[in-house]
Amino acid sequence: MARIYRQRPRGYAKTFLAGLVLLAGFPFPAVQAQDDPFNQFPLVIQCKYNQTYNVFYLSRISQDGVATYVASDRIGGTITLDGRAKAIGDTGGGSCVGKTLAELRESGQARDWAR
Repeated sequence: MARIYRQRPRGYAKTFLAGLVLLAGFPFPAVQAQDDPFNQFPLVIQCKYNQTYNVFYLSRISQDGVATYVASDRIGGTITLDGRAKAIGDTGGGSCVGKTLAELRESGQARDWAR
């Protein structure tokens, strides 16, 4: 009984290799420790919201420097390095709203990465 093998098109390997060569020559910016935004924002922020204490975890940092924090129950907030905390989607907010990162750190509500 003859076996039938499926052959890939011969151009596949050349196309793949050309793609790798193209990526190797692409200038990727080097990320250095001082540029790492995770060194600038706390990992978690603790806030009291609706008589409940919540821990908001760092979810993302956008290119424009806005850090987004989320907690359970689909609640969250944003903050920048030089701005004040804002609630997402809720006008009331909690004990963190309106505070700067420095104020959150001073009050013990912000927890930085352990080094």
